[in-house]
Amino acid sequence: MADPTVLLVDDEAAARRGMLRTLDGESYVLKEASSGEEALSIIENENIDVALLDVNMPGMSGIELLGRLTKLDRAPLVVMVTAYGSESVAVQAWKSGAYDYITKPYDPEELRLTVRRALEKRKLETRVEQLEQVVSEKEGHGMLIGESQSMRKLYSLIERIAPTDVTVLIRGESGTGKELVSRAIHNLSQRQAKPFVSMNCAALLETLVEAELFGHEKGSFTGALSRRDGKFKQADGGTIFLDEIGDMSAQSQAKLLRVLEERSFVRVGGNEDIHVDVRVVSATNQDLQRHIADGTFREDLYFRLKVVELNLPPLRDRLGDIPLLVSHFLKRYNTLHRREIGGVGEKAMDALLAHYWPGNVRELRNVIESAVVLSDGPTIDLEHLPPEFRPEPVSISGSAPSREIPSMDDDRPFQEVKKEFVEAFERDFLTKKLEENDWNVSRTAELLGMHRQSLQQKLKELGIERSK
Repeated sequence: MADPTVLLVDDEAAARRGMLRTLDGESYVLKEASSGEEALSIIENENIDVALLDVNMPGMSGIELLGRLTKLDRAPLVVMVTAYGSESVAVQAWKSGAYDYITKPYDPEELRLTVRRALEKRKLETRVEQLEQVVSEKEGHGMLIGESQSMRKLYSLIERIAPTDVTVLIRGESGTGKELVSRAIHNLSQRQAKPFVSMNCAALLETLVEAELFGHEKGSFTGALSRRDGKFKQADGGTIFLDEIGDMSAQSQAKLLRVLEERSFVRVGGNEDIHVDVRVVSATNQDLQRHIADGTFREDLYFRLKVVELNLPPLRDRLGDIPLLVSHFLKRYNTLHRREIGGVGEKAMDALLAHYWPGNVRELRNVIESAVVLSDGPTIDLEHLPPEFRPEPVSISGSAPSREIPSMDDDRPFQEVKKEFVEAFERDFLTKKLEENDWNVSRTAELLGMHRQSLQQKLKELGIERSK
């Protein structure tokens, strides 16, 4: 794999030399441009991964160049470089599409860390694009989207297990995208040219599950007017996805175990062994170990299903992915409903980030579709979100929040008490970590596994400032 390419754009040769010295020794291909016009020409004709743009340049400024780059199909990630005192310009550029910004004079380690993070994001974007190219989008679902640590781990596991025939159990709450993951596994496997067949074990009457899975002979039950192949036969050579596997009856579990062990089954009402070559991927939002303990799920089947287990994170555990998901759903529903919503207002985004998301990505998708339809302006604002996102203002008595456990006699709403307690913890925790790192935001963000701009936004929200 070729080394990533970084373009240094500054009209001052000394500034470019300084960046070259700082990044020398890294595994990058470094290129230079002395103007916005020259940089644009290079980017349009070469594959540039990250561009460091000086804000103030004669002719085409860094801000103008950023505007031109956002219109390209595959633009580099942009890091704005601004002089001390002009941070507001860079922040505005960040909101307009720049990945990050640094301020001159910059700390060399901060520059290296920023470029390193940008290239990691670039690599992740490429990986996601590859997954999206092979993931068939089922109606009502979004694609696998996210750059959080948990999603990166998931992408890596999918890539590792997909080429094998190993049986996979996917666990996660409703709405986290279990079927999307199963489709990604299939489409990245050697079976991709063969059928992908999906079945929701909880959507059928118990008496019909076996007929759906294994097929039936003519006359085997009322309504069986002809022989019919089941899901396993339909998926021969490919992959079968069994959703809500925890709702399968004991009798169906026994027959499924036989298929896994012998690769054969018998149609309902038949006596002929039918052999198939099928990869089984199953999913559940239930605690199967608890069902094993109470005798409603077979332990031997459990261990056959979970040769490899994938755990999908709930949306509330990867809130940093919400802006990416929102952008994706905006594009989809703008097209579907012929709207031109440009983005989400600050208060609305804050409300989305503060929500608990019991329905996960599916709930977010529905919220954005509703807001796109209801919005009468260029953006989605707080009033376009469902009522639960717009709580009545509550006056909180007392001074700064305390990290003491709230009293059981507190009569305020649960979400309010929880928010107060969590904010107090976040304020104390982040302040302590910043103090331990001499208030170096970049180093603290790296140690906490956060993006620097995300940490800066959190500090702003919590009102955390270094005392003079």
